[in-house]
Amino acid sequence: MTTSSPLGVHSEVGRLRTVLLHRPGNELRRLTPRNNDALLFDGIPWVDRAQDEHDAFAEALRSRGVEVLLLAELLAQTLALPDAREQAVALTTTDLRLGDQLRGWLRHYLTDLGPEQLAEVLVAGLRNDERDGPRTLVTALMAEDDFVIDPLPNLLFTRDSSVWIGDRPAVTSLAMPARQRETQLTELIYSFHPRFADASPIYGWDQEHVEGGDVLALAEGVLAIGVGERTTPAGVERLARTVFSLDLAHTVVAVPIDQERATMHLDTIATMVDVDAMVMYPNVAHRLSARIVRADGDDLVVGEPLHFLDAAAQAMGISELRLIDTGLDPVTAEREQWDDGNNTLALAPTVAVAYERNTETNARLEAAGIEVLAISGSELGSGRGGPRCMSCPIARDPL
Repeated sequence: MTTSSPLGVHSEVGRLRTVLLHRPGNELRRLTPRNNDALLFDGIPWVDRAQDEHDAFAEALRSRGVEVLLLAELLAQTLALPDAREQAVALTTTDLRLGDQLRGWLRHYLTDLGPEQLAEVLVAGLRNDERDGPRTLVTALMAEDDFVIDPLPNLLFTRDSSVWIGDRPAVTSLAMPARQRETQLTELIYSFHPRFADASPIYGWDQEHVEGGDVLALAEGVLAIGVGERTTPAGVERLARTVFSLDLAHTVVAVPIDQERATMHLDTIATMVDVDAMVMYPNVAHRLSARIVRADGDDLVVGEPLHFLDAAAQAMGISELRLIDTGLDPVTAEREQWDDGNNTLALAPTVAVAYERNTETNARLEAAGIEVLAISGSELGSGRGGPRCMSCPIARDPL
């Protein structure tokens, strides 16, 4: 049985108490061979199996005393509040593709839905042939199975749309067009749901691009932030200024990563598994550089390039950050990194959840003294995300 813990995340490995997940639903059933690339999936998942895998993931967390919050339930509860509902409808209908007539109809249609129905439409989308409204010029020129409200299959990866820094959530700004509405829904929850009444967001979906998968809380007051395909240098600068001004962090380690889908976020190549240990993709572990960023009044002081592990250890105030180098041959390493072998979720120091398919990486973790809770992810992984990507920690014990 779980109880509510004080909200706040100060490290990657403090004992996990509360986490936000999204159980995959009908939004995954909207994926087709014609749209899966635009919606950022590498394949068409078997939805029933994906739900079974996700249920097992959630149960593995609950079995270790973690409170699991489900995003769809929080969203429906939020949409029962008039102000949140009004904002949700307004944001959803700003899409310039709609035209005035369709936009007006959609506003009335969405406003008349109950909270659960509205949450479902906002997540799963609405096709042209599912409307019972008037034909407009826009809808007449659309295919019947085109979406007037796009589905959000990537909502599964709750880590990306928000990240807790200390006792405050940062609603992120997602770079890919297919994902931009996700953070609008996340911001609604944090802004209106009574569970988060004392934790107003410190960042927003309309600011410079920062994604949660690029943000690692290395230690109290120390953040590593990847800069690559999804998070921009300007986003790191904006977030750094914000957390410094609010005393939520004193050091940011900015980490340039390859701007490729295989390494879209920092947590696809490196995650913490102990207070002083990190598992890293060996093909990049020894060439990853970083710059230490600190505040000097209103200015940022940016250090010279260092090896990432050296920069991280210096920022954390420790002599060395241990590298669990999976030691695999380059081909196996590349395969397991693609299958999110480095994307682990720490439940406590030396305890991590990982996909069972990455047998070589998991064996190296266990040899290094890490307890691995292996979960199935053959269908969940089709959107390129592992246990860390699928989870947004909301409460962890201090170290």
